[in-house]
Amino acid sequence: MSDPQNPVAEPAYKDRTFRSPAGIAGGVLLLALGAWLGVDAAVRGEGRTPWLALAGLLLAVPLVVAFTVRPAVYANDDRLRVRNPFRTITLPWASIATLRSGYSNEALTVSGAKYQLWAIPVSLRGRKKAARRQAQAAAAGDPATSSRPFLDPNAKPTRAEGDQAMDELRDLSERQADAENAQGEPAVRWAYEIVVPAAAGAILLVVLLAAT
Repeated sequence: MSDPQNPVAEPAYKDRTFRSPAGIAGGVLLLALGAWLGVDAAVRGEGRTPWLALAGLLLAVPLVVAFTVRPAVYANDDRLRVRNPFRTITLPWASIATLRSGYSNEALTVSGAKYQLWAIPVSLRGRKKAARRQAQAAAAGDPATSSRPFLDPNAKPTRAEGDQAMDELRDLSERQADAENAQGEPAVRWAYEIVVPAAAGAILLVVLLAAT
């Protein structure tokens, strides 16, 4: 418990987390399938087969985790933290020039760097469905329809889920860009827990195949 006489600077609210449920579900299925096939080959295989299976698992499992389960975006009053497949990027709001949506969602910094938000994918199909819903609601004269439902809890969402998330992040970025705790430079950390085992698996697999 923090001491009220010595307050510690904390975000006004806990991190808001953005992830892709479809990506996580797909990753879990791939991991289960890979574990079943790989363990079976390692246990029942003969000769180099068990070693090849283990090397394949050592390479494949981190990559599947990196591209499906790992991606996430965390936002609070101070900064945006982007956890991509191989890197984690911490962006204070003041360092972000714009949050751009096209065929992918990206954060562009004041210095010109660009970082993709893997955890918030763009769905062209979702955009088309949302546009149809908005057109139908407008034709019906529904006043409760909003393109930014997070600003109005009673509004019916008429934008794709990824676009709604980006709207929320843009709003937070605009409000907090000048805040004292939101100043600073971007920081990038490589996900060595992903890179190292995947590289080791690749090297082991190449050695085993070359020795065959």
